[in-house]
Amino acid sequence: EPLLDLNATIFEADQAGLSGLMAILEQYYSGEGDLEALQNAIEAQDGWVWEQRVTETLQRLSLDGARVVGELSGGLKKRVALAQALVARPDVLLLDEPTNHLDLEAIVWLQELLCEFKGSIITISHDRAFLDAVATRIVELDRGQLRSYPGNFAAYQTNKAEQLQQEAVITAKADKLLAQEEIWIRKGVEARRTRAVARIERLHKLRSAHAARRTAQGSVNLQLDAGEKSGKLVAELEDACKSYGGKVLVKDFSAIIARGDKVALMGNNGVGKTTLLKMILGELAPDSGKVRQGSNLQIAYFDQMRDQLDLDASLEDFISPGSEWIEIGSQRKHVKSYLSDFLFSPARANSPVRSLSGGERNRLLMARLFARPANVLVLDEPTNDLDIDTLELLEELLADYSGTVFLVSHDRRFVDSVATSIIAWEGDVSPGRWTEYEGDVEDWMVQRARYAAAQAKAGAASSEKYIKKESCSGSIDGLNAEKQAEKQPEKPAESKKRKLSYKEQRELDALPAQMAALEKEQAELQAQLADGSLYAKDGALATQYAQRVAAIDDELLACLERQEALAS
Repeated sequence: EPLLDLNATIFEADQAGLSGLMAILEQYYSGEGDLEALQNAIEAQDGWVWEQRVTETLQRLSLDGARVVGELSGGLKKRVALAQALVARPDVLLLDEPTNHLDLEAIVWLQELLCEFKGSIITISHDRAFLDAVATRIVELDRGQLRSYPGNFAAYQTNKAEQLQQEAVITAKADKLLAQEEIWIRKGVEARRTRAVARIERLHKLRSAHAARRTAQGSVNLQLDAGEKSGKLVAELEDACKSYGGKVLVKDFSAIIARGDKVALMGNNGVGKTTLLKMILGELAPDSGKVRQGSNLQIAYFDQMRDQLDLDASLEDFISPGSEWIEIGSQRKHVKSYLSDFLFSPARANSPVRSLSGGERNRLLMARLFARPANVLVLDEPTNDLDIDTLELLEELLADYSGTVFLVSHDRRFVDSVATSIIAWEGDVSPGRWTEYEGDVEDWMVQRARYAAAQAKAGAASSEKYIKKESCSGSIDGLNAEKQAEKQPEKPAESKKRKLSYKEQRELDALPAQMAALEKEQAELQAQLADGSLYAKDGALATQYAQRVAAIDDELLACLERQEALAS
């Protein structure tokens, strides 16, 4: 969470990143101390042009220096905090959950900025797509030990799985040996004494190693009671519109949400995702149009700002006020046992909520959410501060959930795993425009890009036609030329397909084998790069292999295009 002076302007907040330099400048202008030493210190930090540095940083991050920090959204406050760090031109940038509360556009922008950053970056993040794009090494804290894995998050997952598999084999062998030695010691010490003493010492070491072994932390045990089925129709909207203070948030939106749909709402911060969601659920009436809700809706909310948290309540009272038992479907659980499913030890059941970290508070909210039956789940940024193992378990749970899910999230990997459709904001095309797309985030972005390209092409064609018409109306020569063009006969239709030459036929016949050889070469290179060890041994060779893998993609595409051209 950015710590900023809410009454300061963005320029002043960014300037605070140069506090050390400003103190030196102030001392220099006051004439105190060794002026020559102060001047050298200022020049070493490029301090004479500090205003230009602040202005350039704000321009680079698309920030208006005159705006007051207290008026900004959470995402913009994060940009200001980042500007405050970057203006000092650091060698190392420390980022703690930088993607929380950022919209998708801002996350992509941040990725590009960090990839261009010349210094080192140490970031704590559970956004897997972000880590894949930015990280070159993953350092994991696991059971009190730091382990380093070369490559991005995908490479880490592969290496981690292999490490856990090897660890399981070693542990199983050690347990088997310990069991054998325990049987031997119970039978009584036999054979020569010196040999028996050595064996007893080894047994003590095995016992100590077993006692000191730290097993992996358990996973959250997620269960969700979908309650009674809702009606087949959850919500139907027809030309729904909503405005606030003259700003159009939703205009002429129509959609049908059926039971079992998992809908993600995507859009920048502040465009009206919450407003549209409230309209769908009947909590907010539209200014015009129709909104109809289905029958028997049991709705449960997960709030990104954690407004539902009572910081002074104990964990036990927050989950189940006034009762020691919780009923989930047909099961009845003690509240302490239920809390342990979410990795809270029984000893912490009476601890206050305020003692929890951000991730633990999210887990607690999730525990409360899942303790009640619901056939409609509304999840507003549920992935913030959650660890990756819990994220993956939540993905599996929601994928199997029989009810309806409304998801507001900017975690691309999470949306791809859960959502069956996307309602996306397209207010940049037309104010208040929302469009429903089938598929995942990648499908939405591809379809949106195609639509934008088609609109641009149509606009260019319309503009060209208008210019031609204007120029022709003012010129007799142009008019005559246009008439002549109209009189010209249309081009004859293309003749039927010609027969391939001997050389072309041989080329067409050879293409499948050529593509098969390229695919085999690519698979072999990818296998050598998969575990990430090559990057640690020979980084230059690994880079060469990666470049060749990318080049093969281009060659395969060229082969496919050539094959299609020859075949047609």
